[in-house]
Amino acid sequence: MNTKLYVGNLSFDVIENDLQDLFSQHGPVNAVDLIMDKMSGRPRGFAFVSMATKEGADAAIQALNGKEWKGRALTVTRPVPAKNGRHIPAAPAEAEDARTAIN
Repeated sequence: MNTKLYVGNLSFDVIENDLQDLFSQHGPVNAVDLIMDKMSGRPRGFAFVSMATKEGADAAIQALNGKEWKGRALTVTRPVPAKNGRHIPAAPAEAEDARTAIN
């Protein structure tokens, strides 16, 4: 049961607590991993959120995918495992950004 979600198109001023608050409206959140740029230390505009239950993950996808939040339309999907065991987003348009961030 995969409850890890890819969250893309985030505003660059978002912090992990913002995501925790947003996703906890749909179920218990186990972890939030906001991807940061190694050079600048600033957010890269995407994150991974692990929900405690499949139902919570499904509810978050249903409610938040495409929703405007902090001036941007969110992308919320289940990530696809990459060959190296890490996750990349299911959305092809954002896959290249995620591959760069996790490699």
